[in-house]
Amino acid sequence: QLQLVESGGGLVQAGGSLRLSCAASGRTFSNYAMAWLRQAPGKEREFVARVSTSGTLTGTADSVKGRFTISRDNAKNTVYLQMNSLKPEDTAVYYCAAELFGSCAYWGQGTQVTVSS
Repeated sequence: QLQLVESGGGLVQAGGSLRLSCAASGRTFSNYAMAWLRQAPGKEREFVARVSTSGTLTGTADSVKGRFTISRDNAKNTVYLQMNSLKPEDTAVYYCAAELFGSCAYWGQGTQVTVSS
């Protein structure tokens, strides 16, 4: 099992920034591509960003492109999501997930991000 624990969520005004962290334990973190997903009230969970095992390849959803940056530190077993220029529509529970064979195999418990207008 790979345990994932998110932190860094909170309440922020529109235009502000937050950095989410996801700390992993239990298995070899660097073996997994990592992703951030989010789920807003009444909506389905959606992809936000993904980073390769080495950290050299990243991808982000069009809705957050240019504002959010995903990164990882394999020495610290941690993946990050830097969120800038936040908008009220970014309000959601944010989850990190570890990918195995293209699917999210392990999930964190989620962290709430609320952006006020």
